[in-house]
Amino acid sequence: MKQYTTYEKLQCEEVTGAGHVIQCLKKLGVTTVFGYPGGAILPVYDALYESGLKHILTRHEQAAIHAAEGYARASGKVGVVFATSGPGATNLVTGLADAYMDSIPLVVITGQVATPLIGKDGFQEADVVGITVPVTKHNYQVRDVNQLSRIVQEAFYIAESGRPGPVLIDIPKDVQIEKVTSFYNEVIEIPGYKIEAMPDSMKLKEVAKEISKAKRPLLYIGGGVIHSGGSDELIKFARENRIPVVSTLMGLGAYPPGDPLFLGMLGMHGTYAANMAVTECDLLLALGVRFDDRVTGKLELFSPHSKKVHIDIDPSEFHKNVTVEHPIVGDVKKALHMLLHMPICTQTDEWLTKTEEWKTEYPLSYIQKESELKPQHVISLVSELTNGEAIVTTEVGQHQMWAAHFYKAKNPRTFLTSGGLGTMGFGFPAAVGAQLAKEEELVICIAGDASFQMNIQELQTIAENNIPVKVFIINNKFLGMVRQWQEMFYENRLSESKIGSPDFVKVAEAYGVKGLRATNSTEAEQVMLEAFSHEGPVVVDFCVEEGENVFPMVPPNKGNNEMIMKRWEE
Repeated sequence: MKQYTTYEKLQCEEVTGAGHVIQCLKKLGVTTVFGYPGGAILPVYDALYESGLKHILTRHEQAAIHAAEGYARASGKVGVVFATSGPGATNLVTGLADAYMDSIPLVVITGQVATPLIGKDGFQEADVVGITVPVTKHNYQVRDVNQLSRIVQEAFYIAESGRPGPVLIDIPKDVQIEKVTSFYNEVIEIPGYKIEAMPDSMKLKEVAKEISKAKRPLLYIGGGVIHSGGSDELIKFARENRIPVVSTLMGLGAYPPGDPLFLGMLGMHGTYAANMAVTECDLLLALGVRFDDRVTGKLELFSPHSKKVHIDIDPSEFHKNVTVEHPIVGDVKKALHMLLHMPICTQTDEWLTKTEEWKTEYPLSYIQKESELKPQHVISLVSELTNGEAIVTTEVGQHQMWAAHFYKAKNPRTFLTSGGLGTMGFGFPAAVGAQLAKEEELVICIAGDASFQMNIQELQTIAENNIPVKVFIINNKFLGMVRQWQEMFYENRLSESKIGSPDFVKVAEAYGVKGLRATNSTEAEQVMLEAFSHEGPVVVDFCVEEGENVFPMVPPNKGNNEMIMKRWEE
């Protein structure tokens, strides 16, 4: 995170408020922004002209904010978005909610009607500040141009400090046009905004004692490990103390998937080993997680035998869903670093033998015949051919869970998915942003045939800018997760879950993007290699088996150890 210092008023040449916004962004190190112009934001776009900032013109504001999310998730930097007032701003709400749920740092700048028209139902007016209060970490409406630079710099500080999140700045058009001659340098503190990054060492010493006493300790890791940059400390801590590791969806990539201590993802579609371990452990070390419902299952049955330690930068997460014995507020990376320097002696041989038995008893598996194509096989091929070192984004649905199971992400910030909100339409534009953040990396979007159509118009964005994203569509001709629930819990009444699609190859080609298709396992590997060798963007339509379901699955109102493992158990 950028280091901020005390601020003072400085003089500069006279510019418009809009020009000043661009100056502030450049001063803060911004190089790329995403957006869509309109009347109320035109002064900012005029100032953007020949500014040197790279602007990606998406074909929908929702795509712009998801692209900014992908940029932020892949790089750890703040993603920046421009949009106009009214419908332009309201089109951002889903992306704001997505970023808020997953703690992604964004600064979103919206135009607004002129100050005298606010509250008078002017053309393209909407109360954007009021609408976005529940889905932003903070928001502003700028009424005084002389406060503009202070607000922009505060917004960046708030977005990336502590628990990251989106911040919105709403700027009326007259404020954008007004002249300003002063700006502030970076701020160090904001009244009422306090970050407790340094964990309490005495509390951590108590945790070290609990770890030494435990027979069955378990590390439960989430996105907070990645946000803190604590993956190296996590790996060292787990290995030195021989403690097995389970991960949330958002934590994937923080711990090496091939390590013997790693048990996989836990929760509703978690692995057998991970869910059994969280049920049977006697000490649960929760790092950068929020005990969400997809992880816990029935709360009364969640990890019933364990004492619980919860380390998180955000104290509001403590006891929200699960009561813990040792809540510790602070940065996860710092906490792990401190624990590594404390005396801990574990005896986990029997426990590791048991977790290995669970891994062997019910491994993730599927049966692939040459004449057909299983979705799991497609994703396994992606993992194998990239060695788990690509940046993968996903849409939301069955393919998202298969990607979590079968794509073995080796590094943090390389498995990018919509976790908390579960937003269909996220993955494709997020891949665009990730590719711009990491230009030399291979970026792959794993999409469903339904979710890809949520933002299919962004094919024009990747074609126009030659952004070499590879889009792999897992095409099963259904809203797959909806169909699975209908089969399992609604007596197979398939109400509106069958979904038609266009010819994705022809659609891609119409946009000027290379299109390919595979219908069996042999073709799948061939077209995947062809896609990887192509220098530009590619869309591949993988026509997979329609009836595949995601297992394991913890049914509603059940404990994590009550998994359905195969279809015949329904």
